[in-house]
Amino acid sequence: MIQLAQDASALMAATADVAGVQVTEARKHLAEALDRGKELYGRVRDKEEEGVNAVDMAMHEHPAQAIALGVACIALIGYLLSRRCACRCR
Repeated sequence: MIQLAQDASALMAATADVAGVQVTEARKHLAEALDRGKELYGRVRDKEEEGVNAVDMAMHEHPAQAIALGVACIALIGYLLSRRCACRCR
């Protein structure tokens, strides 16, 4: 996302001296899209931080349940993978 924003900004800077209605409109739309993308990226990053903090709190408040859930998930994945391998071997 950061690279895309940098490329778009570079394109806008490179076409700053180009005249024409279509180029001006394209630059305007690109600037608006870039602003919306930055805003969306910020909201997603904020939501991600909230989720990480919630998981961290839950793990600290209920460590035994977190460990049990992790072990259960690993066991389920192992079971499903072993069934998949058993089906292919036949």
